[in-house]
Amino acid sequence: MKVVEEKLRQLLEDASKDENLRNKLLETKNSDDPMKCFCDTCISLGYEIYLGELFAYGQEMNDSKMRSVNGGGVCSIDGWDDAYDMFFASLEGMK
Repeated sequence: MKVVEEKLRQLLEDASKDENLRNKLLETKNSDDPMKCFCDTCISLGYEIYLGELFAYGQEMNDSKMRSVNGGGVCSIDGWDDAYDMFFASLEGMK
């Protein structure tokens, strides 16, 4: 999953320098299926980020956080597994 993390990081870095790219990515949120549209847009721009990988990456992030509490936190926090929303929070912060 490090590959997805690296691709998202690179995409954010590139979007911070390119307003056109940033706007294309932000426009995907208006789609009927925003995550699929986001991934399709990424792929068309040369960033191979696939829907299943994006979901799996978010889940892996959540699982890692849960393991880090040594069994003390049995209930995950809503949104911790959402790499997509975290990406867009960073992207929208660039405006």
